[in-house]
Amino acid sequence: MIYSTTETIPGQEITEVLGVVTGNVVQSKHIGRDIMAGLKSIVGGEIRGYTEMLTEARDIAVARLVESAQQKGADAVVGIRFTTSAITDGACELMAFGTAVKLRAS
Repeated sequence: MIYSTTETIPGQEITEVLGVVTGNVVQSKHIGRDIMAGLKSIVGGEIRGYTEMLTEARDIAVARLVESAQQKGADAVVGIRFTTSAITDGACELMAFGTAVKLRAS
């Protein structure tokens, strides 16, 4: 499955738009991460635990987006974007969305 943040796939012709596909995950914070984040906020710098959490969430969201596109029979997903939102105190949603398309067979 080809997926891209661009609106087209270089060297490929989009023949059919199958619709919007999404993949999302809601991640909650881990008490250990919260403690480390609190300490890190005193001295500043990257909070690696949160970076790792968001990287994992993004990977899960993209995998779910690709699965949704495959269920529609897509060859590719174009125009992928990401968004986040707070769900509750201590949990956030990361969503990936894009357009599932069919490509001209080569």
